[in-house]
Amino acid sequence: MSILNSAGPEGGQAVALRTSGNHIACLRCSIEGFQDTLYAHQGKSQFFYNCNIYGTIDFIFGDAAVIIQNSTIHVRRPLHGQQNVITADGRHLSDSNTAIVIHNCSIVPTPDLRNQSDVKTYLGRPWKKFSQTIIMQSYLDTFIDREGWMKFDESSDVTTLNYVEFWNSGPGSSTSGRVKWPGYHVLNNPKDVQNFTVEKFINGSEWLPKLDVPYSSGLVST
Repeated sequence: MSILNSAGPEGGQAVALRTSGNHIACLRCSIEGFQDTLYAHQGKSQFFYNCNIYGTIDFIFGDAAVIIQNSTIHVRRPLHGQQNVITADGRHLSDSNTAIVIHNCSIVPTPDLRNQSDVKTYLGRPWKKFSQTIIMQSYLDTFIDREGWMKFDESSDVTTLNYVEFWNSGPGSSTSGRVKWPGYHVLNNPKDVQNFTVEKFINGSEWLPKLDVPYSSGLVST
């Protein structure tokens, strides 16, 4: 199934899919837009598997507990002078068990972006104070900016966010030039990310089998 917002890059913020609620699963969906494509609005258990998600700016965003697994994230060419930002998590309470988790995915440029060296692409930026994003066991292509992450604006608090990279691969996965923020972490112990697996984070083993949706309950073997 394809879900498309046809506004184009000139349309600014243009959501293609908004998900609000619990036990939401999308299987083999193509979700296509530019800015603000997928709005994981709110909910404790949302899951995307074997999907294709297209966008430019903040195109995976919201304040839900959402895991995107075994999917391809396609970053498109933005308008002239713009930069790409894949995620903008909106967790606004410190005790809220929400985050954007990207697990075992591929993050790649579309053909029209591949050779555009003047366009910077970042993994994410904090929409709200306690923004939380985990990218783990995923392939990051060469176009990811070496700093990895950026501020939403100059008032962004980089001490209260939680941004994690764990066991990623590909030419864009090197963390040697990443931001030096108190809230940014490169983790290497599987125990440190277990709480962000399908089993732990969205209790997937309790409800995904009832929907006949495939999933990996924990980390994938490497």
